Amino acid sequence: MRKKKKRSLMLMTLPGIFLICIFVIIPLINGVRISFYTWNGYGKVMKFVGLDNFKALFTDMRLPRITVNTLIYGFGSCLLENVLGLAAALFVAEKFRGRNGIRAILYMPIMISGFIMGKIMSYVFTLDNGVLNDLLAVFGTGPVYWMKNSWISSLIITVVNSWQYMGLCMLIYLAGLQNISSSYLDAAAIDGASGWQQFFKIKLPLLIPAITTCVITNLINSLKLYELVVGLTNGGPNRETMSLSQYIQVLYFDDEKAGYAAAAGIFLFLLIMVLSLPINRFLRSREVQL
Repeated sequence: MRKKKKRSLMLMTLPGIFLICIFVIIPLINGVRISFYTWNGYGKVMKFVGLDNFKALFTDMRLPRITVNTLIYGFGSCLLENVLGLAAALFVAEKFRGRNGIRAILYMPIMISGFIMGKIMSYVFTLDNGVLNDLLAVFGTGPVYWMKNSWISSLIITVVNSWQYMGLCMLIYLAGLQNISSSYLDAAAIDGASGWQQFFKIKLPLLIPAITTCVITNLINSLKLYELVVGLTNGGPNRETMSLSQYIQVLYFDDEKAGYAAAAGIFLFLLIMVLSLPINRFLRSREVQL
């Protein structure tokens, strides 16, 4: 009976395994294959060059800055999203009138696509008739070119991305908080524990599974950031706010360097794996067993 049940459960996983093979495994293998060729992306002529694309990648003058941008978007957004999401979850977990409306408002930005959000924010930070500059004009201050400095532009992208996706962290942390038994908090309160002590000694350790999910999910998604960058700055000025995902798109479609773009894609894949696996292992080791 158990063998029959296991067999039926295995059969139920086959559609998922099939989809993973079609949309993940096969494209990954094909990407690795293309990275060993020079190819314009649409022609029939492909020339095998071995590791030349990878050698050229690590002598690319743009790669260090684009990699730094990607790390800023990844770790900066992950940090802000988790801090803001946890703070919002703690706030809306309390019982007060209108909390469901506040939950909806905080989650609402994630329902907008990254590209549309970038376009909306470009009208906020633009030099001519930008929302922020119009507000400054009310106080008699001249317009500010917010996107003039590429580092400031990268920080703006990070903040906007964090604000848009903090709602997802809020929901995950809210679910984690609701799963914490009130008996632990009641016992701590009887023992004289303050609110901060209850948070750091009870809530935070029991939220480690939720923290793991939020950190890994947001880190990977932010390291792959693409649409928001395209909508807000389009990689400018002078391609200095590009993420690796956008750089891959530019290499493939604009520069017609499909093999080189595939090598950059492999580099991004390895970067995400090298960063996310140790962090995931570390957080998993800190989970509390009840």
